Amino acid sequence: MALSFPNRSRSYDATRRAVRFWGHDSVIECAFLMTEEALKRVRPAVRLDESGLLSAFDANRDLIYAAAAKVYAKGRKGSYALVAADF
Repeated sequence: MALSFPNRSRSYDATRRAVRFWGHDSVIECAFLMTEEALKRVRPAVRLDESGLLSAFDANRDLIYAAAAKVYAKGRKGSYALVAADF
């Protein structure tokens, strides 16, 4: 089964300055973290606060999910980070 994103929840991690979200591969839940730098690559004019980063994530879900699937396909781990180079 391919990676899917049925759970649209996401959260801001102030300590890591990133957005957390989750995907599923069959019954396996996969944790993802998208860095602030990656969100700036996707949306250069993003406001660098919780609201701005979450809005940028929401507006670019299809692109982000596609990048997450590529990162996931490189090798299965406990969690995955999306960085600017992934976009």
